[in-house]
Amino acid sequence: MKIDIILCGVGGMGALSSAAIISQAALDMGMYMKQSETHGMSQRGGDVQSHLRLSDQPIASDLIPQGQCDIILSVEPMEALRYLPFLNKESGWIISNENPFVNIPNYPDMDLILAEFKKIKNHILFDADKIAKENNNAKGTNMVVLGAASKYLGIDLDKLENAVKESFGKKGEDIVNANINALRAGRAVADSI
Repeated sequence: MKIDIILCGVGGMGALSSAAIISQAALDMGMYMKQSETHGMSQRGGDVQSHLRLSDQPIASDLIPQGQCDIILSVEPMEALRYLPFLNKESGWIISNENPFVNIPNYPDMDLILAEFKKIKNHILFDADKIAKENNNAKGTNMVVLGAASKYLGIDLDKLENAVKESFGKKGEDIVNANINALRAGRAVADSI
């Protein structure tokens, strides 16, 4: 088994936290993992992306070749489209929050962004912000998107939940439970499709 994932978004929205959770869950399953990440011009508000490669065999490189990415997981729709050249056009999935984080003056029209998503055979574009708020976790959009992607990761949901516990454990049981609930709510979105 091999899965290549690009996680992307805007700094401060949790894309790199999601990468860390997936990585920990994969390692707990005995998988090999390589990761490369890039932070934008600033920690908060800049472009952030991570190449995450998982396999049951040793991995030579941490960078995903163009056209080979299995999943683009994004907390921001325009950022998801930025990495389309990497997506495997036949079997790849793009899973993203539909709400923009407008941090540039020439942000593209959302109708154009939505039209690009509709061209992709396998996509889930949904209001992850709303689901996070409905689960009393307004900052949990990344966990909702991760939950939606979990169906396609090849990683057991309980392993992801354990990784959430490890990642957020120091912040207390309420924060852990809020993030697990957000993860499960995102998974319900994918299961309903």
